Amino acid sequence: MMILVALAMVITLGVLFTGLFSMARGGDFNAKYGNRLMRARIVAQGVAIALFALAMLTAGR
Repeated sequence: MMILVALAMVITLGVLFTGLFSMARGGDFNAKYGNRLMRARIVAQGVAIALFALAMLTAGR
């Protein structure tokens, strides 16, 4: 389970940094994908938090 949490965190960081670098550079890529990347970051972050919560709930059993 913790491997999935770590994977979700890495995906979140990857999407976050891609979006940040896209915004910093500007241009067509940012205009087309900047908002989508930030939404994807929110989804990935939510998945990571949900997996972490599930891991903590099942860890005591």
